[in-house]
Amino acid sequence: MSPYWSFYEKTSPKEVKNGLKAKSKRGSIGETWWSKRWVGVLESFNLGARLSRGKSYARKGQVISIDVKPGIVKALVQGSFEQPYNVSIKLSPLSKEDWEKAIAAMASKAIFSARLLSGEMPQNIEEAFSGCGISLFPKKAADLKTDCSCPDWSNPCKHIAAVYYLLAEQFDSDPFLIFKLRGRSKEEIVEALRSKRSDGAFR
Repeated sequence: MSPYWSFYEKTSPKEVKNGLKAKSKRGSIGETWWSKRWVGVLESFNLGARLSRGKSYARKGQVISIDVKPGIVKALVQGSFEQPYNVSIKLSPLSKEDWEKAIAAMASKAIFSARLLSGEMPQNIEEAFSGCGISLFPKKAADLKTDCSCPDWSNPCKHIAAVYYLLAEQFDSDPFLIFKLRGRSKEEIVEALRSKRSDGAFR
């Protein structure tokens, strides 16, 4: 490691006012099974110290903003430099055909439809996707493409890790964000399910 990187690793991030802070103050981050699944992918990267520093960033409020869109999460994270870093996490949206299969599978089970239509995420929703040979969540690190404008040579870096952790808590609050990241909004899912149920095929 060069002298520059030794210095860089020891610097402290600039304080952020009104940054996004993790609710969890110690231990693991994420309460529900879907947020734990998300964090599990992050932890499979074997980031070592960057993982703990990313968790620290999340708890200190170093993440300025997070924006979840179909196929991509964009965030701003304040590090030790003057300008905040641009972070992106990409996860390919499911194809139209895959979504049609998944929605048909969800509509075919009354318990799935009932909970989704009432705004709840069923505990075993993944069964509807896996039964069609589709994965709702990323299965491996290669499924996610991450990038940060910081000078750290490692990818994912601690700034990306911080965003992962905060995303886990956002998934706790709104589990439908994982659908949005995969290409469909909650409203689109609900409308499609109502359409499937109303045609009588799954009564």
